[in-house]
Amino acid sequence: MQPPESHATRDLAADIAASLVDDVSYLVSPPDICVKVFELAESDDASARDIGEVISRDPSLTARLLRLVNSSFYNFARRIDTVSRAVTIVGIRELYSLVLAVSAIKSFSNLSNNLVNIDTFWRHGIYTGLIARILARKCHILHPERLFVAGLLHDVGSLVLYAKLPEQMRDLLLVCDNDEGILHQAELAELGFTHADLGGALAHSWNLPEPLQEAITYHHLPSYSMGSEMETAIVHLADVLANRSELGAFCEQGDAESGRLDESVWEILGLDPDQFDAFEVIGEAGLQFSETAGLLMARA
Repeated sequence: MQPPESHATRDLAADIAASLVDDVSYLVSPPDICVKVFELAESDDASARDIGEVISRDPSLTARLLRLVNSSFYNFARRIDTVSRAVTIVGIRELYSLVLAVSAIKSFSNLSNNLVNIDTFWRHGIYTGLIARILARKCHILHPERLFVAGLLHDVGSLVLYAKLPEQMRDLLLVCDNDEGILHQAELAELGFTHADLGGALAHSWNLPEPLQEAITYHHLPSYSMGSEMETAIVHLADVLANRSELGAFCEQGDAESGRLDESVWEILGLDPDQFDAFEVIGEAGLQFSETAGLLMARA
């Protein structure tokens, strides 16, 4: 439990957080194609052909999406050669999630950062996203690809802090000693807000669905979620498991005992902790990880 703060202190912290988001908005605004696909996905009468035509205006995005839907990320038996066909098979909302993932990595990587290895940062996001998608399927959540996006983007607020408050974050990274949970607490104590708060604000600016905004905001505090408990618990558990993996940890090397799990997630997700095989889930994500990371993180 955090010590009580005055209203003035909380208001000041909120103002600082809002100003940081405003400062980077021109660097991380969603691309026009992303906005257009979102509008079509929300429309009642958009067709697969409509969405395919919009995405096809960007050859690089088209090529990357087709490589993703033909990869182990989906493991379809037959090859998919057009975006409209991908929409038909995968679904409009699911394909929009992939558009978001590809666009977000490119956009948020525009933020300057000299504190952490950006490849390690995105590997952690991708691994968390893959585990979140697996957990969403286990829990019979609709549109599990959206949980991949929430997992992928759960730490994007950190990139804002690294870019805008590098000296303070350098000190906090030393204090946390590669423990993401300790870093979250240290940010709150030092700044009055956290990377999760900033990530939620950025998710709002990208028009992500409210459950994903909440999952990003409370991924360290799932019991604080109100209304999107399932999504938040999934991202929290996925984050902890990713930090225990060799390839997807927040730091350079995973630790099988790392990560402070909020025990409330078991009840929220309806999972039995004694029957849950963490290593199986981590391993399943690992089978998809290298190919998915290579496609999403490709420079061109």
